[in-house]
Amino acid sequence: MTTKGPSRQQIIISISFNNITKFMSLFSKHIVNINRTLKNIKSKIMTDFICSNHQGLIIISNKVTFQSELSTIKNYIKNINVINLENFISPYLSQSKSYLKIIGIPYIMKDTNVSLYSSIIESIIWSMHIWNNICLISKPHIIKVLSKYNMVIIWINIWDAQSGTKAKYLINKCSNIGSYITTIQEVNINPSISQCKNC
Repeated sequence: MTTKGPSRQQIIISISFNNITKFMSLFSKHIVNINRTLKNIKSKIMTDFICSNHQGLIIISNKVTFQSELSTIKNYIKNINVINLENFISPYLSQSKSYLKIIGIPYIMKDTNVSLYSSIIESIIWSMHIWNNICLISKPHIIKVLSKYNMVIIWINIWDAQSGTKAKYLINKCSNIGSYITTIQEVNINPSISQCKNC
């Protein structure tokens, strides 16, 4: 399921984890510099704050950002000396959320005593090429199918285009995790998110 996102004030920049770490170590300096460059083009857009996840940076602005501001932010980031541009993707706005689930994953992997948790799932996801350029909204949510079965469902929320392009690409994709074959499916809503039954 794809739903329209709450705001177009979130600017997403997909860069590598090493670049995220370097950028966030001086994030307050970058906020000041980004706002200065925006002011130089007489923009009324201001960066309120910056956060990150494993896929990239998220810049929160005070108003809806347009292409001229996105280009300015892109040029600023490209000119930071410590940033490696090999995996850099131009800033884009979030318009929608898509809800997916991964099935076919055991709760405890074969020949181990380690149970699944969010960071393991994220590391598995980012190791798969099909998740390139996908940005998670939140950490994966793990639900055990039944207490007596060693299988789980992984609920994943992603930022998407209004048309749901990214979700459509992922739906029904299969991949191997160890000796298991997993499948990505579309869902109506992530069960961890409360939703009005009248909506």
